[in-house]
Amino acid sequence: MIELTDVSKSFTLHNQGGAVIPVMEGAALTVSPGECVALTGASGAGKSTLMRVIYGNYLAASGRVFVGGLDLAYAEPREILALRREVLGYVSQFLRVMPRVPTLDVVAEPLLAVGVGKQAARDKAAGLLVRLNIPERLWSLSPTTFSGGEQQRVNIARGFAHDYPAMLLDEPTASLDAQNRETVLSLIEEAKARGAAIVGIFHDVQARARVCDREVDVSRFAPGVAA
Repeated sequence: MIELTDVSKSFTLHNQGGAVIPVMEGAALTVSPGECVALTGASGAGKSTLMRVIYGNYLAASGRVFVGGLDLAYAEPREILALRREVLGYVSQFLRVMPRVPTLDVVAEPLLAVGVGKQAARDKAAGLLVRLNIPERLWSLSPTTFSGGEQQRVNIARGFAHDYPAMLLDEPTASLDAQNRETVLSLIEEAKARGAAIVGIFHDVQARARVCDREVDVSRFAPGVAA
């Protein structure tokens, strides 16, 4: 479902005379349906960079980046947008939504985008909000007015609304209390059980041990480091 081969990435500093900073080379990763792989390594090792390459936010300088059969290294923007809508979900650490859109509709939106009926989409969104302890009195409000913890849980509900075949998870249990942490781990286990291929960053060691099948240390993809 997710396969990276010999991927490299560098950044060009245009405000510093066009200096090129290599950050990754020879990156390789395969994630099968129903498998969860944790990206590990010290801060700055390239975990988030690799996730953004998989999501198509960063264009690989070389190599192949296949998700669901589409090579993001060569895909057209419309193909990447379709992939994100139908195949590849991404739960980031931050909620980014249009202001004034009610929370229930924010969570339901990924389902509406793939053709689910409005009532069915809202029903599933409501179920997720209940599981993640977002009070019903808040569902008609914009989540932009919520606390950081509430926004995080809305973001998780939105990310798990559609049954994406592949998912990227960036610190999904960070700063959650025990009850909500348990809910998120259960959602990940349910996604694996239905066959989702998952790549995640988990600084929560116990969470990583519970839901991840193996770890990949991205430090080995640093320029000049032998695989």
